[in-house]
Amino acid sequence: MEIILASGSPRRLELLQMLGVKNLRVIPAKGEELAPAGLEPGELVKFLASHKAREVAALCGDDDVIIAADTIVWHQGRVFGKPHSPQEAAEMLRSLSGCSHQVFTGVSVLRRGRELLEYEMSRVHFRPLAQDEIDRYVATGEPMDKAGAYGAQGKAALFVRGIDGDFFNVMGLPLCTLGQMLKEQGVVLL
Repeated sequence: MEIILASGSPRRLELLQMLGVKNLRVIPAKGEELAPAGLEPGELVKFLASHKAREVAALCGDDDVIIAADTIVWHQGRVFGKPHSPQEAAEMLRSLSGCSHQVFTGVSVLRRGRELLEYEMSRVHFRPLAQDEIDRYVATGEPMDKAGAYGAQGKAALFVRGIDGDFFNVMGLPLCTLGQMLKEQGVVLL
């Protein structure tokens, strides 16, 4: 049995390594992240995580455990995914400035054809941001591969006034939820 992370996210890999997960292999899902229109944020991230898990499971053994996740920022009725340009990153950060928003992560744990699907939601509170701070942050390149154009575990920690909920969810992998899902699939981490 191997634990397969169906993600190329260095943060998710780092979190699993921090937990001491053994027999860990990374096989990033490559398919397009398309979902039916009109899904609520929690259902959206679960749908996308399931899609990734099933894509990668087709490449693995039946006894392998596939972990897939998808994270979005939800603000003012809109999904903020990964920005496509520095301008879009700056626009997202201006919108988040001085506000609270929600971070949703869907998690799929798939083994022997049995899939467990959950999502976690955390509320993040940003302090007001000056335009020059946004410009300097975007210039670091850090926002470009992160939902909502920021990494709370990186330089954007300077923007986060508080988090209600699971901090690791904001990083892209809610560890408490994941640990319980793995346990239900026969993988005990502690």
